[in-house]
Amino acid sequence: MSERRILAATLAACLGTALLLSSGDAGAIPVFARKYQISCSTCHAPFPRLKPYGEDFAGRGFRMEEGQEPVRATYDVGDPLLMLPRDLPLGARMEGYLSWKEDSDAETDVEWPWVWKILSGGPIGKTASYYFYFLMERGEVVGLEDAYLQLNDVLGSGFDLVFGQFQVCDPLFKRELRLERFDYLIFKTRVGRSPVDLTYDRGLMLARALPGDVDMVAMALNGNGIGAAEDAGVSDFKNHDSDQLRNFALRLAKQTGPVRLGAFGYYGRTEDKESPAQTRNETWYLGPDLVVDFGDRAQLNAQFLYREDDDPFFTGARDGVATRGGFAELHYFPRGHDGRWAFSVLYNKITSSDEAVPDPETDELLYEQAERETFSLTANHLIARNIRLTLEGGRDLEAEKTRLSIGLISAF
Repeated sequence: MSERRILAATLAACLGTALLLSSGDAGAIPVFARKYQISCSTCHAPFPRLKPYGEDFAGRGFRMEEGQEPVRATYDVGDPLLMLPRDLPLGARMEGYLSWKEDSDAETDVEWPWVWKILSGGPIGKTASYYFYFLMERGEVVGLEDAYLQLNDVLGSGFDLVFGQFQVCDPLFKRELRLERFDYLIFKTRVGRSPVDLTYDRGLMLARALPGDVDMVAMALNGNGIGAAEDAGVSDFKNHDSDQLRNFALRLAKQTGPVRLGAFGYYGRTEDKESPAQTRNETWYLGPDLVVDFGDRAQLNAQFLYREDDDPFFTGARDGVATRGGFAELHYFPRGHDGRWAFSVLYNKITSSDEAVPDPETDELLYEQAERETFSLTANHLIARNIRLTLEGGRDLEAEKTRLSIGLISAF
């Protein structure tokens, strides 16, 4: 990139920042703040990142504490078995960017809208809640991602049940709540032809508190993502799951003062029905995660995972592939959680013993290596509680490419 282009991009970013920082506050309020007539800052710092109160609110099924749920939220129809919300709570999130990408076909790019999301959630029974969102991303309709029912304290057992479609990594770190554009790559990493990663899947999630203030989450999953249902081999029957196998995960975590230490394990098998021998691949993960709060001014997050696949290309060779990786993330809030500025540093590193697989006819890569390394710096400023200006610079160290972005994220 020439010095002239660098100067032009810098001036454009500075001008855009100055204009946006001079804007007044907006009056739109996102879905739960609108329903309960509270500020977004009650749960978020800044949005979409959750405070502890926001995490508890979501854990209760998007409802207030016992006795604090407003009477106006539901109709009294004279039936104790029916909890009928007065309104269907709807919210939206929209974000877009002006970006410069090194060595891209169009180095400067107006990425608007990058994300358009419609979401809804809340109680539909004394212990039952729901949550979903519909997503359009990068100019394409993605469809439903999160979509589940939540039953708290099932049959008085102390277990909370989530049933439906969710991210496997949610009990560790929620990707949808991060403050950066750069992602937590270890959760998205796939190896070879295996469909297994720790993002969206369908299944069951059970959670409860164990003795010693240990939080437990157990999951039983399809193990092949959230693709459309396909022909199951029986007339008029279609399956979301592509095989008879199930994957399982367990997460334990304990909070001690400002430190949360967790451990995660995952085991599953997937089957390739297209191969003559219907070859199977076994996958397992194991690793710790860490959160350290330094008052309300800073937070350190870290994740490490070891992954092993015994036949991720479904060749029957059983050579085995080991993948190691994780991330470290540091947030700094100059004026505390309710301040208007937040700064973040995110570093990703993944190494793997897999190999790139070229197409024998074209020599183009069919499957790339899982190895990645990225570094990013992000500054966020709240123009309003529900409008966030973000400035980010990051580099893919493996691909040797840089991306600079200035964007707006709004929720209403």
